[in-house]
Amino acid sequence: MSKVAIFGAGAIGGLVGAKLALAGADVTLIARGPHLAAVRAEGLTLISGGETHVIPIKATDDPDEADPQDYVIVTLKAHSLTVAAPAIAKLMGPKTVLVTGINGVPYWYFHGLGGPLGGRHIESVDPGGVIWHTLPPGQVIGAVVYPAAEVVRPGVIEHTYGDRFSLGEPDGSRSERGEILSKLMIQAGFKAPLRPGIRDEIWVKLWGNLAFNPLSALTGSTLDRLGTRPELRAIIRAMMVEGQAVGQSVGAKFGIDIDKRIDGAAEVGAHKTSMLQDLERGRPMEIDALLGAVVELGRLTGVVTPACDLVLALVRERARLAGCYGE
Repeated sequence: MSKVAIFGAGAIGGLVGAKLALAGADVTLIARGPHLAAVRAEGLTLISGGETHVIPIKATDDPDEADPQDYVIVTLKAHSLTVAAPAIAKLMGPKTVLVTGINGVPYWYFHGLGGPLGGRHIESVDPGGVIWHTLPPGQVIGAVVYPAAEVVRPGVIEHTYGDRFSLGEPDGSRSERGEILSKLMIQAGFKAPLRPGIRDEIWVKLWGNLAFNPLSALTGSTLDRLGTRPELRAIIRAMMVEGQAVGQSVGAKFGIDIDKRIDGAAEVGAHKTSMLQDLERGRPMEIDALLGAVVELGRLTGVVTPACDLVLALVRERARLAGCYGE
């Protein structure tokens, strides 16, 4: 039986932990506050597909209480990873696999890549390379998260849509550890293939997020308005053109047309992006992982990004004034 810790067991982490536990994995949740207290007292409740499951599950806020794990799945917001890295490291032995289900450009992006940027940390998401040196990139499997879920009250997760997780070794190999993880996730009810080009999938998801998220925070608009109002769509498109150029400059391949990608986001409807939700709730915003890192990579590769530069400056200031951006 594989031992799996979920670090950051909120909505997505709670969903993954619940389904893995139901499938028979030995799961430990690393959580905190009222959510942790509720799980300890009453178990973790998962509402999904019209069914409700109450799952007794190990939960703690102290990684020292858990043994080294086979897999540690991290579902934190990107800006939380620097502070959390030492605690995550306590769950890891030399063969532990770290699964990073985090939005944006990951800290390990240049691990194993050749060329002038090979082995480089990305300052926007990993200031000073702290995460890189605390959580060895060689132990990482990348993940792109597509489901949506919500903590409707402490201890209760509602799974609203989606069951797909793309997994991938940074070097594109079909490793034994990756195959085992993929099978675990599939047994838990997810579509979780091991992909050879995980960086490409990271970029295709990021491609929309780098534009829709900050524009939504600046305007208060939902996805449908951003993707269909001509003046807003033009800004979205300009940012995505720049983002694609940056991605291609570091080797990413984009297998979808830019306008189809915008249309797909608009078809989601009157949905508030995660960045807008964070702003409205006074929480830190994922500005640097979703846009700051793209601008940084543009600087490193000589790709000019005037639209992204402008929006980054504006959304950072919007976040500073709201107390949602730290420097």
